[in-house]
Amino acid sequence: MPRSLKNCHNVADLRDLARRKLPGPIFHYIDGAAEDEITYRRNTSAFDNYDLVPNVLAGVESIDMSVEVMGFKLGLPIFCSPTALQRLFHYEGERGVALAAEKYNTLFGVSSLTTVSLKDIDEMINTPKMFQFYFHKDRGLNASMVEAAKAANFDILTLTVDTITGGNRERDLRTGFTTPPKLTPKSLLQFACKPMWGLNYLFREKFELAQLKGHVKEGSNVAISVGDYFSSMLDQSMSWDDVAALQQTWGGKFCLKGIMSPQDARRAVEIGADAIMISNHGGRQLDGSRSPFDQLEEIVQVVGGEIEIILDGGIRRGTHILKAMALGATACSGGRMYLYALGAAGRLGVENALGNIRTEVERDMKLMGIKSLKELNPDMIRRR
Repeated sequence: MPRSLKNCHNVADLRDLARRKLPGPIFHYIDGAAEDEITYRRNTSAFDNYDLVPNVLAGVESIDMSVEVMGFKLGLPIFCSPTALQRLFHYEGERGVALAAEKYNTLFGVSSLTTVSLKDIDEMINTPKMFQFYFHKDRGLNASMVEAAKAANFDILTLTVDTITGGNRERDLRTGFTTPPKLTPKSLLQFACKPMWGLNYLFREKFELAQLKGHVKEGSNVAISVGDYFSSMLDQSMSWDDVAALQQTWGGKFCLKGIMSPQDARRAVEIGADAIMISNHGGRQLDGSRSPFDQLEEIVQVVGGEIEIILDGGIRRGTHILKAMALGATACSGGRMYLYALGAAGRLGVENALGNIRTEVERDMKLMGIKSLKELNPDMIRRR
């Protein structure tokens, strides 16, 4: 297990360091998933079922790793998927991730359950910003979040559509994880064993859910599990009509996160969405569902060329990104791949994670014999 950031060469190393640095309930919230965690593991193992077919002697001294996502040119073919509660993992939270994403000229997604205000993030970075939207029962809260994202110059609104109820996250049940954390006899020892985390949590900026604090107490002042939050606070009647209305209200670039079926991908095209994120919420919702990578081919066959397709989840290596793009993905995104890094070392950890991925993509492109990611195509990949 690595003891310092300089010894972290990949996502697995950063995961190990995060485990060393974080209290058990916090680490397991990042690391855990629903029920038996079959889908969580499958999200990454699915890439093993496909092999890349390289070309050689292609003159790859200079390569181009950029991609265009919803009108924005990114320096990397992967971006930071929106994730909640980031100041629980490290006191820098979303601020650290924002600065690391800007350093590598990639997109940063900010959750509805952000712990830093959208305006703060807007004032920090000039690179593109995505706001992830949860559709709440409280229509006033929904309107407030949209207006805050507009006022903070966010470029993309992404609606998460796979949280109609909370997943059965049994690790959180076993550890007693809530937001904000509750100190119980069971959890107290684990928090006490990580004193630096505890001192940062207690004596730095007060933990709160910046977009929600003026509307609901849950999550900032009243402890609640994320699964219970989804089940009690989000609107289970949400329909495609609501999605279309939200898109019209937003009026800018619009993306749907959590699309897994070709039929839903087609509906996204029909309402005029700019992009979809093929995602199963990191295996944290419906255990036993397919992995995003497993669904990529058939979704591309149905809507490829009509809408941008982001492969979200399970990314651990540069070759995973190349495999997804060879099958037709516009780009990729990931959460845990940078959350482990955030928990391990804050902004510097996220820079390490993105730097490692960038190095791998550069090397792997040269080994594949391509100078541009646009050269990737289905002839370069085979199902095992």
